[in-house]
Amino acid sequence: QVQLVESGGGLVQAGGSLRLSCAASTRSFSNYAMGWFRQAPGKEREFVASVNWATVTYYADSVKGRFTISRDNARNTVYLQMNSLKSEDTAVYYCAARLFKASMTPSDFDSWGQGTQVTVSS
Repeated sequence: QVQLVESGGGLVQAGGSLRLSCAASTRSFSNYAMGWFRQAPGKEREFVASVNWATVTYYADSVKGRFTISRDNARNTVYLQMNSLKSEDTAVYYCAARLFKASMTPSDFDSWGQGTQVTVSS
């Protein structure tokens, strides 16, 4: 398994931006697909975005055009740039990792970070 540490969460007004980071402790980071998921109180964990080992990206419809996932293999880090934030984006955001192939399903991922809180005030 890979150890993942998220950072960058916080409180922001609606319409604002945040950038989340997730640092991975592995020497073979470039072989991993990375994903961002989120979980709001009382709701199931849901897919936000993922990027596979070949940097192909996937997005949930609810964030398409507003969020951008990217990776820096030299820094073993994946990012989630979140723009035009809405109150419904409020959740704990989790970073996840699995080898090679990206997925939108949480149970497909082997490693998870501890989560970072994002709160959007309206």
